Amino acid sequence: MSKRDDLIEKYAEDIKDKFGESANMDLLTKVTIGLGPSIYNLDAAKVSGADEKELETVKNNYLIKKLGMDDSPELMDGIKSVLDKYGSSNKNKHRAVVYYMLCQHFSKESAY
Repeated sequence: MSKRDDLIEKYAEDIKDKFGESANMDLLTKVTIGLGPSIYNLDAAKVSGADEKELETVKNNYLIKKLGMDDSPELMDGIKSVLDKYGSSNKNKHRAVVYYMLCQHFSKESAY
């Protein structure tokens, strides 16, 4: 298996462990591929739930630009909801998992 396939498997396990659900592997693969080489960079591959600037970046670059959503308070509420489910004590919030869960939270699977 490639390094990306290994990471996708790791993300699927994280979804099962932290969210209690089985990942849609097709969607998870597409979300992961969409992140490009950032998944291999330790810093870029994670989302800091405590950093407001980071959360704004997720909102602007992913929800608005990638998923084509309109800016509204619901976007940040959705991000915080996903991060809360991921666990505030968990410092390793994988960007691919967060984006996958946001995609599902807002029912935007069609963007892929």
